[in-house]
Amino acid sequence: MFFDNEPDDHLKDSLDTTTDAQQNRPVILMSGMRPTGRLHLGHYVGVIANWLKLQTQHPSYFMIADWHALTTQYASPQKLNEHTLGLAIDWLAAGIDPETATLYVQSWVPEILEINALLSMATPVKWLETDPTLKDMVALTKEDLNLGLLGYPVLQTADILSVGGTHVPVGKDQLAHLEVSRDIARRMNHLYGAPLFAEPKPMLTETPLLMGLDGRKMGKSLNNGIYLSDTQDEVLQKIKREAITDTQRVKRNDPGTPSNCPGVFPYYQIFAPQLVTTVDAECRSAARGCMDCKKQLTEHINALLAPMHQKRAEYEADKGQVIALLKAGSQKAREQAQAVLGRVKAAMNWRF
Repeated sequence: MFFDNEPDDHLKDSLDTTTDAQQNRPVILMSGMRPTGRLHLGHYVGVIANWLKLQTQHPSYFMIADWHALTTQYASPQKLNEHTLGLAIDWLAAGIDPETATLYVQSWVPEILEINALLSMATPVKWLETDPTLKDMVALTKEDLNLGLLGYPVLQTADILSVGGTHVPVGKDQLAHLEVSRDIARRMNHLYGAPLFAEPKPMLTETPLLMGLDGRKMGKSLNNGIYLSDTQDEVLQKIKREAITDTQRVKRNDPGTPSNCPGVFPYYQIFAPQLVTTVDAECRSAARGCMDCKKQLTEHINALLAPMHQKRAEYEADKGQVIALLKAGSQKAREQAQAVLGRVKAAMNWRF
């Protein structure tokens, strides 16, 4: 649930998102991203666009998960400061509102680690070893499993519970991961005889999956995506040179097949759905050429990114403002975490 590269496809939400009926708790959303580099359009349609809606509907906590980034990038921690600030600017430029949602940095809330320690004492190792998503995280390091990765689900649970999170926007690939968090919350409630935590529920939403310009999964390592920070000319050049069209369409007057155009037609379906019928018909009849199609697509993507560029320029010109916003959000999250920690210790009768 802490996204790094393009998230997998999501399911339609079928949950009660007004209150946690089981414990009569208000819905509190918690999600985050690992600061590992610039965000691309896949992140926007897969995560950010959903957050933009959710932040207006429920109290929302969006965390920059720098400790989680260290589990796979421990050899280059010096990049974390740059990536943390860059991720915050990406969020703000895209429209995440610090006056509505709480934006914070994981490591600026040290109580999360103490809650993580308490949860760790009560979590059987076999729960972690059998987590089906663990092998995917291990694959990122291409090395032996480290303790940080093994405990990733516990720290993730601490992240959610530290701010009273009741619901987590996730994709279906993360359901098993979140189930570990539910098990840990349930175990803590049972051990100490108190409803300390809501068992965090998945908030499954309908989200399109955007592939890279080359038809492969969009990812930083493949350099096949359009970044939210790309200039208009960079977008133009990427689409012009890298977006793969129908390889069977050799000449301009050859009819095309939109389903064989992985680097352009799917982008129309997401960013200009009102043109899909026209694009499909004109492609099949050869009324439009591939370069014409790419040019029009570029205009629509640049129209989406233009207001983000304007906001980005403002925040990049005053990075102190961004740091101040993160400090304020982290202080709010810290106050929540302190209250949660106090309740846990009281339930454990561990107070002098």
